[in-house]
Amino acid sequence: MDIKIKITDREGVTHEVEAPTDMNMNLMEVVRAYELAPEGTIGVCGGMAMCASCQCYVKSNHALPEMSDDEDAMLAEAFNVEDNSRLGCQIHMTEKLDGLEVELAPES
Repeated sequence: MDIKIKITDREGVTHEVEAPTDMNMNLMEVVRAYELAPEGTIGVCGGMAMCASCQCYVKSNHALPEMSDDEDAMLAEAFNVEDNSRLGCQIHMTEKLDGLEVELAPES
């Protein structure tokens, strides 16, 4: 089953995209698949929570999985962090996230 999510890119344009829930994709990979951020500016570490290039702000009221220690530590060092910041590589696409709305954080 595909879910619909809204991603606002770094130019402020909102894209409504479909994300498969059966491929274990994460938000960073969805952004890459739709080319919503220039190559080399998102997911630089390959989704290991070792960089903050996929930081995003969660705008909708979805219950997300708790942050891992790695994600928490990475966001503690990142720029432009807000209360609703998460790393896109740590948000896996599941049916519960249908309607998710996120905005990509500015490049640091």
